[in-house]
Amino acid sequence: MRLLSTQDYQRAAERLKCPLASIRAVAEVEAPRGGFDADGNPTTLFEGHHFYRLTRGKFATSHPTLCFPEWTRKHYGKSRAEELDRLHRAQALDWESACKATSWGKFQIMGFNHYAAGFPDIRSFVTAMCESEGQQLEAFCEFIESQGLADEMQRADWKPFARVFNGPRFAENRYDTKLDAAYRKWALAAPTA
Repeated sequence: MRLLSTQDYQRAAERLKCPLASIRAVAEVEAPRGGFDADGNPTTLFEGHHFYRLTRGKFATSHPTLCFPEWTRKHYGKSRAEELDRLHRAQALDWESACKATSWGKFQIMGFNHYAAGFPDIRSFVTAMCESEGQQLEAFCEFIESQGLADEMQRADWKPFARVFNGPRFAENRYDTKLDAAYRKWALAAPTA
């Protein structure tokens, strides 16, 4: 469970040709406590509406808090342990769909984006997300490049970035304004922060 160093962030910024503050901002907004919990589990967020879509609603009746048609945060775990339990319960129903319906790591890449993040299948993606924040950063860079989002990160243009990275309902969570605030904070910090 290797954590990111300043040099890792700098290499990613050079690769994406963007300010270091842009990458720091995304990491802060997506996983402010880091890519792993204190027990070494990757930071995850299981999304029941994606599980519903991926399983065609197969578990909606038997497991309505895990499988439901519309996004809601009301079923999210109240603690890291509860959230991990939700993922494990969904994995017991359909491992692959549960992993694809989950955002992973320091940059919260959705499992169904594993190919865009540089992985041929969900199993190799999950293995990498469990390995290190370095792997999580690599997946993020691959995803940014595959989705053509490096330009937005270069300009710190958070609305179009948020639309792709967080989804069309990004404004409901003020995702773009959170990114902008985090970016401004990191831009004021020392260049090597």
